[in-house]
Amino acid sequence: MQKKYIELRINRDFGDIITTYFDFFKQNIKKFTNVFISYNGIFLIGLLIASYLLVSGFIGLIAYDSQSVGFGDSAPLDEKYTLYLITGGILFFVIFLLVGVLNYSLASSYMIRYEASEGMDFTKQSVWEHTKSRLGSTVVFIILLIMIFVALMIVAIILAFIPILGIFAQYIVQYFVMSWLGVSFFAMLRDNKGVTEALGEGWKLVTSNFWKAVGVNFIMGLLLSILLFLALTIPGVIIGIYTFHVVENNVDYASSIVATVIYTLGTCLVLVISVYGQCLTQFVNGILYYSLHEKTYNLNTRSKIEQIGNSTE
Repeated sequence: MQKKYIELRINRDFGDIITTYFDFFKQNIKKFTNVFISYNGIFLIGLLIASYLLVSGFIGLIAYDSQSVGFGDSAPLDEKYTLYLITGGILFFVIFLLVGVLNYSLASSYMIRYEASEGMDFTKQSVWEHTKSRLGSTVVFIILLIMIFVALMIVAIILAFIPILGIFAQYIVQYFVMSWLGVSFFAMLRDNKGVTEALGEGWKLVTSNFWKAVGVNFIMGLLLSILLFLALTIPGVIIGIYTFHVVENNVDYASSIVATVIYTLGTCLVLVISVYGQCLTQFVNGILYYSLHEKTYNLNTRSKIEQIGNSTE
């Protein structure tokens, strides 16, 4: 049975945007997750390797710091596990950056293909083709995004010195920038705009609907954080129970394969859920883009009026 198409190009109010987001998410979670897994396979393996290195290094350092080892052996062991930890951290950072770029694009492209086909007959290959066709602009956009976030961190530090009002101002600036960049990125992928042109379009849409954009990102950011926290409780509980078992039974976790496997899989699952969460935040900005764009230009409304006029002639 074909699911009902959720029309995106509608000028929605604050509450309707949030409702539409969850309706869209529930309808598309299975199909988008399939897209996510299909094009993140190699990166998921990379995250598993990074998790193993981080866990091995961390466990090794704790174990050999708490034990009395011969002076001739402790330095090489410390260096070995420190190297594991550093290598795993660097690998994780690189993969997380690449995965962030990919999934920001995949989430936007998925929604664009959904809207273009009215929810019917679009494949994961078409989502990937759309993502790949905008890859150059995406890389440039991400570089600018990093620079903007560095500037945002500086602003946040300055605002932190202002009592009470500085905290509120910091959050307002943060969610405004998130809205601006998310909507701009969506405009770039959907309308094939250049990076600076897309940033200008996003600025126009968000500043003219400032409180709606900030409010939607704040509320949805809060709700998605709760949702991700609930998802993270699964690996958290597993790791917590096993850690209790290790402590109570004096298990030699440094040499235990079971401990390494459990902690590695738990860490990897936490990282994957965090990456998946990035996609969910961009869905928010996609719905926000369609709403603000329709409010500003009324293209969909005028098109429907013209169709009604033509049908009555």
